[in-house]
Amino acid sequence: MTDETRTSQGERAGRRTRKGLAAAAALLLAGLAVAPVAAAADERTPQPRRGDLVAVTPVADRDAGQVRSFLAGWDVDADGLRYGLRAYRLTYRTVDPYGGPTTATGLLTLPTGGRHRLDLVSDTHGTMVDRDYAPSVSEDFGRVPSYVNAAAGRAVAAPDYLGLGKGPGPHPYLDTASSVTASVDMLRAARTAAERLGRPLTGEVYATGFSQGGQVAMALGRALEEGADRHFRLAALAPVSGPYDLEGQEMPALFDGRVNDTSGVLYIAYWLVAQNRLHPLYKDPSEAFRAPWASRVESLIDGSHEQEEVVRGLAPSVAQLLTPAFLERLRHPSGAVLDAMRTADHTCDWKPDVPVRLYAAAGDTDVPLGNTRACARTLAGQGARVRVVDQGAVDHFGSVLVSAPQVVRFFDGVRR
Repeated sequence: MTDETRTSQGERAGRRTRKGLAAAAALLLAGLAVAPVAAAADERTPQPRRGDLVAVTPVADRDAGQVRSFLAGWDVDADGLRYGLRAYRLTYRTVDPYGGPTTATGLLTLPTGGRHRLDLVSDTHGTMVDRDYAPSVSEDFGRVPSYVNAAAGRAVAAPDYLGLGKGPGPHPYLDTASSVTASVDMLRAARTAAERLGRPLTGEVYATGFSQGGQVAMALGRALEEGADRHFRLAALAPVSGPYDLEGQEMPALFDGRVNDTSGVLYIAYWLVAQNRLHPLYKDPSEAFRAPWASRVESLIDGSHEQEEVVRGLAPSVAQLLTPAFLERLRHPSGAVLDAMRTADHTCDWKPDVPVRLYAAAGDTDVPLGNTRACARTLAGQGARVRVVDQGAVDHFGSVLVSAPQVVRFFDGVRR
């Protein structure tokens, strides 16, 4: 669930790298075409289709040394780095949670060397409240997995999801179904763009993702194995620190001390505001949120505020943020609240026919390790062989920084 509450490690690394990267990006991107390259219309398909490419915009061009420096700023192991990379923002057609037509954006990252035909990594990101922090817009923490995987020789498709990046509307946070449709359609757009950029894709998809994106990766893997698109075949699955069990693990952890207060407040406020657009959780914010936060919470979580600003504008704890009645509804969920939880759960209730590795950390106080343990048990109960990699005392943010290079090596081993 995060890129979320920045840990002190992430904040220090971010401060070290952002100023330098901003200057470098300005110089490097001056040599790129900044105007979007419109996708050519296909006269044989007059009606727009899901995954149709609308525009391609170059956003980064980094040699291997620059990629290594970027990763070093986040204390990420770069031993597997072999190539530089070029990254592009893709704008593509997809559908909203109600099935209506819309557009979304995402980041396509290609290595500058390696095989001509590329395997594809799907990298789904964690919780973001600021649309401009999405992978296709900001060269920040959200690009770490893309850069690690691309520099190792694979194409990477990282959807911004609906309502983030340059996509319209609000983000339907933790609405698994719409995150999966946006992710599948990003794969389709990436296939078209990569072909036009001279790096065609093999059709093999290696799915990973962090936090919110770990849950999306698990659901995307299932969709691909069930034939969501005939051009793509799931090759391996490696989610990191996903909230796979809201009802049984993540929501109870808000109240028993396993989730830290700052993260808990951010997650529950975001979840309630977003889910209320899809489920009838409350008619007025004052039913769920105490004053004075009831009058400001929906405007704070509108995609235009940075995470730090949102956190400052909310209560210091979940107990102080929510009304007593709504706290009880979350402690003992039923009706619409339980429905909202369960639409995001059960992403592990299937049997993958590919290698699966689940990464997490015992020190995580955002998405506790119990989520991953529960997912592993569910997968095993379906007959799947699953290995859990516990990164130990690192926190939520650190779990993906440690895991990302390990995921690359896992994918390398699967390919061989």
